[in-house]
Amino acid sequence: MSIQRTALIAWDYPPSASGLAVAAREIAESLTETGIDVTVYTLDRTGRAEENGVTIVGALPAKPGLSGWMRRRMAFGHLVAPKWFDRAVAADHATHRFDCLEATNWYAPGALVLRQPNTTFVTRHSTPAASTGALNGPLRDRIDGRFACRLEARSARQSHGHIFNTAAHGEKIRALYDLDPRTPTRVIGLSLPPERLARAAGTAYPHPASTKGRPVEILFVGRAEERKGFDCLLDAIKILSREASTGSLPDFRLRLVGVDAEQLAELALDVRRHLKALGRLSDIELDEAYRRADLVAAPSRYESFGLVYQEALAFGRPVIGLAVDPSARQVIGESHAGLLASEASGTALADVLRSAISSPALRLECHHRALAAAGCFSRRSLSEKTLRLYAAAREYRLLQGR
Repeated sequence: MSIQRTALIAWDYPPSASGLAVAAREIAESLTETGIDVTVYTLDRTGRAEENGVTIVGALPAKPGLSGWMRRRMAFGHLVAPKWFDRAVAADHATHRFDCLEATNWYAPGALVLRQPNTTFVTRHSTPAASTGALNGPLRDRIDGRFACRLEARSARQSHGHIFNTAAHGEKIRALYDLDPRTPTRVIGLSLPPERLARAAGTAYPHPASTKGRPVEILFVGRAEERKGFDCLLDAIKILSREASTGSLPDFRLRLVGVDAEQLAELALDVRRHLKALGRLSDIELDEAYRRADLVAAPSRYESFGLVYQEALAFGRPVIGLAVDPSARQVIGESHAGLLASEASGTALADVLRSAISSPALRLECHHRALAAAGCFSRRSLSEKTLRLYAAAREYRLLQGR
């Protein structure tokens, strides 16, 4: 029996611009395009709607009441959202059974939904909470984060199948959660929305002759946090700004999407002159930012996949990243669509940025390689591989009698 109806459990969904929201839409719409009946349960809204063939159900109660208060409490508050998801899914599952349920691992929104009878539960793994600062901070936050991480691991170990964005990501998750090696797994890359790919198609790249005399444009897209390598990036800019001021390095500008000017206020004036904080941009504005960029700086220490890497390749923009990130090694390193710093430090990042800023020919060569690497992650590939994993997970569940 083939998969006919499936549900996705997501924290948010577009128009939210988070990576998880964009991923959820790509998964849902790719499956819908193959004829699968897809329902997405999300916590960023209430009510029920349909968009591009996908049913979207807001699992957030109209009046959270006591449960809303409990959600803000340490540790056990992490069970409130899974309970809301469980209640919403159970109502639909009782009237029209889902063949498969899929949830992200991040903070385990499907921790209670996996109890639904006669259905297969699959976890699509993103960055785990342990890698996003859940175990940092004061004692209260560390206790709370430890509970969340254990909830993630427990939920993952009860899954009938696992989806990883890259092979290296899978190895990290298997070790972190101590997953049963017999459980079906598959590496499945995400896709970009067709409309995004259409806007990126044919984007011209600045030819060296046309950029002579203007600053080299570098783009950063992300949050000002350690995991995104923002500390390394600022340290690198401090080094390179001194070189640019002496004329030993061509002038450059770093445009920062997702960063506000207040976050740069403590930097010296000679460093700030090379920076421009753009804050949050719409999709159209972000596309324009990619078009005007000569380089994309994405120095993440860890990405489960790396949406910015994929977007940069779609626009044919060379990427400057860190070799400590397995996803960067796979997506950028193997395609040679950019340069990777040997370590997570401002000095190492400055070395590769310096090479790219100084050499228009190198940037142009990486541009051509970026274009060659783009387009490898289509909706068709995403849906076909996902359905094969669903089928393998269901067979595993039946064999296990679960």
